[in-house]
Amino acid sequence: MEMHELVKSLEELYLKLSEMRGMLKIEESEVKINELTSESSKPGFWDDTENATRVSKELGELQQEVDNYKKLRVAVGDLLEMAKMDEVDKDVNLREDLEKQFESTKKQIMDLEFYTLMDGRHDVANAIVGVYAGSGGTEAQDWAEMLLRMILRYCEKKNWKTTILDESRGSEAGIKSSTIRVEGRYAYGHLKSEHGTHRLVRISPFDAEKMRHTSFAGIEVIPEIEHEDFELDEKDLRIDTFMAGGHGGQSVNTTYSAVRIVHTPTGTTVQCQNERSQLQNKETALKILKSKLQKLKEDEEESERLKIRGEHKSAEWGNQIRSYVLQPYKMVKDLRYRFETTDPEVVLDGGLDGFVEAYLRWLKE
Repeated sequence: MEMHELVKSLEELYLKLSEMRGMLKIEESEVKINELTSESSKPGFWDDTENATRVSKELGELQQEVDNYKKLRVAVGDLLEMAKMDEVDKDVNLREDLEKQFESTKKQIMDLEFYTLMDGRHDVANAIVGVYAGSGGTEAQDWAEMLLRMILRYCEKKNWKTTILDESRGSEAGIKSSTIRVEGRYAYGHLKSEHGTHRLVRISPFDAEKMRHTSFAGIEVIPEIEHEDFELDEKDLRIDTFMAGGHGGQSVNTTYSAVRIVHTPTGTTVQCQNERSQLQNKETALKILKSKLQKLKEDEEESERLKIRGEHKSAEWGNQIRSYVLQPYKMVKDLRYRFETTDPEVVLDGGLDGFVEAYLRWLKE
């Protein structure tokens, strides 16, 4: 690359970063950082450990995002200044070193640009993820467990905290259903691409004749919505308690600690059995129910808006979004935006970044 071309590329990169400042909401983040810093310096801040931990975590994440952006601005500015100096003074030969730094910095900016795709209302929030086996007995239940592992591995790669809130095991193998909470900045923004029905084609390990089977399982992803003005009428709730099973620790199976809440007007059901006490499970279930109902309300409003514009397309739960073929050939293909790969093992081990980015770019388009 000639030096004048490098100067021009760096100028374009600096302009791109300036434009990204608004899309990344840097000024809003700086205001929020000041607010959280002020809150954390108040006397008695650590008296409420749960709130203090949440505030400290959010403050650290916001500060890191702002710092990363500012460091890149400084780095590009310095590279541009050196490149211009090299262009004028022929005795200075920095081109090879500048080109290496340019490529490295450009990649960091491209990684940062990815977050400009997540500008949805709740993209920054934690996520509640449910995995459900479709019809097909053991085969579908095994597929559901494979999908749950895929999600958990993806979260592990992102260093997000996951908590199993509820789980129903299959009688022979796999799971009938499982609900997990994912704690991490932009967890919902990443995971919303997985919401829908997933189809698997493979030689069944449960078939003695080694026949090829097709199985279905569903993933539901909703944001964990905090501080929403959403009131629930007690008359609309049916609350059942039962003995918990599976995760939860000592004595979890000997008390009626598990809670199931049904919102009768919509038929929305949530259950939780992860916590040891019935009260804790009820609080967690109510929080998830509020998130589900808030999301349902927003989806209905969005559907109405699209109908008015004449562009409404069904986004119902049962729609198949992705196909995984393990035999006779290997392929994972998303049917919405035609992204595919011939390495299903990597995908099922949590390698979802390609699908997540393709989905977000498809939404933008």
